[in-house]
Amino acid sequence: MSDAIVSHSAAPAPPAPSPRDPRKAEFETNKLKKRLRRLVGEAIADYGMIEAGDRVMVCLSGGKDSYGLLDILLSLQSRAPVPFEIVAVNLDQKQPDFPADVLPRYLEGRGVRHRIEEQDTYSVVKRVIPEGGTMCSLCSRLRRGVLYRVAGELGATKIALGHHRDDMLATFFLNLFFGGKLKTMPPKLVSDDGRHVVIRPLAYVRERDLARYAEAMRFPIIPCNLCGSQEHLQRKQVAAMLREWERKHPGRIESICNAVGTVVPSHLLDRKLFDFGAVRATGVASPDGDTAFDVDPELERAADAAAAGINPVFGSIRMVPGDEV
Repeated sequence: MSDAIVSHSAAPAPPAPSPRDPRKAEFETNKLKKRLRRLVGEAIADYGMIEAGDRVMVCLSGGKDSYGLLDILLSLQSRAPVPFEIVAVNLDQKQPDFPADVLPRYLEGRGVRHRIEEQDTYSVVKRVIPEGGTMCSLCSRLRRGVLYRVAGELGATKIALGHHRDDMLATFFLNLFFGGKLKTMPPKLVSDDGRHVVIRPLAYVRERDLARYAEAMRFPIIPCNLCGSQEHLQRKQVAAMLREWERKHPGRIESICNAVGTVVPSHLLDRKLFDFGAVRATGVASPDGDTAFDVDPELERAADAAAAGINPVFGSIRMVPGDEV
């Protein structure tokens, strides 16, 4: 009797968690894909990355970034105002346990023209670098040489790499802290052998969005630690610093991105970029003139807004449009 009373008076058990609504998941994935496509399209247009008749060689490693790059470029290809070709290239460096069947199967399933280049650079690096040494530098040089050769053999006019916004910011701070230079990965450059144009169409894209996209698209990711080498420690620390800033100081990363794309040579110290010796008083007011005795009011307002937890540049950042979504 008492058991029955207790049973009827107890609060009802919470409902079992329902699986995620597939329609909502599909909606979110499509929304993310549209945003990534827009950001990549804007980067391509802003920096003149792809022109009519280009044959774009997409370097595919099997990681989330290069998968995302290939997928977005394929999506843009059918909508682009100019025709261009895509060929995916993977360099099989004969690292231990590399799953050589994954990428060919994926690319064939997508109907993507591709080439798998086999070159045992791993053995070369292991032979040259002492045990316990960092292999990344030599490995990257060997990989770069092979990819340049393949680009020439394929007649590629552009080489597309999967570096994203976070890679570019981390490189900027590595150069600032340890290289003594204001320098980062440019969105477009001529290769060091002078024969190729290298592009980074993901220049405006956040890494976390690429991670979300890779998960949603179920790309067959290949681990990046097959060679046993560790990612550069300082790069990892800088990446962690940027994530912490993004968490604690909303708007700071966007402001840094905007700064990298808005350089004022006359207000730095590089004599190669600005002829300080030629500076003379002209008697004519200049909007770029320095208010040498005053605090910069725009900078002060931005700093005060940041201290108050307000993003003073939200909505006005050209380099990362759409990040507020």
